[in-house]
Amino acid sequence: MSFDADLTACAAMVERADPWRFRAAMAAPLETRKLLFPLYAFNVEVARAPWVTQETMIAEMRLQWWRDALEEIAEGKPVRRHEVTTPLARAITPDDARLLDELVAARRWDIYKDPFEDEAHFERYIDQTAGHLMWVAARRLGAEDETTVRNAAYATGIAAWLCAIPTLEEAGRVPLLDGTSKAVSTLAQGALARLRAARANRGNIPSEAQAALLPAAHAGPVLKAAIAHPGKVSEAALPDPRRHFALRALVSRW
Repeated sequence: MSFDADLTACAAMVERADPWRFRAAMAAPLETRKLLFPLYAFNVEVARAPWVTQETMIAEMRLQWWRDALEEIAEGKPVRRHEVTTPLARAITPDDARLLDELVAARRWDIYKDPFEDEAHFERYIDQTAGHLMWVAARRLGAEDETTVRNAAYATGIAAWLCAIPTLEEAGRVPLLDGTSKAVSTLAQGALARLRAARANRGNIPSEAQAALLPAAHAGPVLKAAIAHPGKVSEAALPDPRRHFALRALVSRW
């Protein structure tokens, strides 16, 4: 698979919309980027689909388009031509496509303004979005320790979620079951514990797959700030982790 116009378009899309994952991909070898960029571009497209319209039916149709494309990949059918689906179909397996379909289905929550049903629903959302994305990338690169990958993904997802809370609240969403300072701190503590557990088992992840977990490099400072100053979450005052991320990315560490 060459680094063609589609892959270049995917990279540009990720650079604009998901700078954390873009930096992670750029820290990876060239061949690894050929997997990461279409996968991350897919995630960008799906994540923004519920937000580009106020019409819930149109948003549902946009997500369904991606589910239909994933079904084509899962069933080995010709995949609709698109700058993301075309390279994605070359990069993932049918089993990956079925897992990513769950990611798209989870994003239906973003369309509506209902709160999460309970804690299990919230954790399932994080696992099916951040978790499925990182696990597909990691296992395509040779990882077998799913628990370690999903621990890193959970911390990554919670850190990103905490940073997004002001935007979500402004849009009329209810991002947390309990938005009190104590609850925010507890949530961040749990995520930080899982990040530390993942780092303790870093050796279980082959070197070729480490790039898939590199987005977790930004999570630590965000989570620590949320634990120490949970009020900053609603004030959009969590630290910008980009410098920290850049330093870790130079040595491909998360």
